[in-house]
Amino acid sequence: MADTLKFEIVTPAARMLSEDAELVIIPGAEGNFGVMPGHAPLLSSIRPGAIEIRDRTLKILAQYFVEGGFAEVTTERCTVLAEEAISVAKIDREVAENRLKRAHDALMVSETLNVRTVAERDVRAAEAMVAALDEYERTQLKGH
Repeated sequence: MADTLKFEIVTPAARMLSEDAELVIIPGAEGNFGVMPGHAPLLSSIRPGAIEIRDRTLKILAQYFVEGGFAEVTTERCTVLAEEAISVAKIDREVAENRLKRAHDALMVSETLNVRTVAERDVRAAEAMVAALDEYERTQLKGH
């Protein structure tokens, strides 16, 4: 069995990432799941959150915020098709917190079910972005 698998993040705009990885943690719709070489094939929807690329010692090598999408896993590859993706290291705290405020404001004034549903989704995504940034900063302070 190979020591790594091919990991890709693809957005509607472009292929954002394509690299070999030992372990990838993905925020699945039903909870986080880890993918290593030889993983059983699966297809999962993704909730807003951070994808972590880790080495075999579980050290975090990189984190990417995804707003949602799908993950396709085979024994040799993991491909994430994401609506939006950004390196957590590149998230600007002020931008993330303003996004969360705007999402909460939109939710408070939503008058129809359709508008409320969209606003709730935006709040969940903005909350996940701020949480991903909080976790990233916490791990950077620990030197992990």
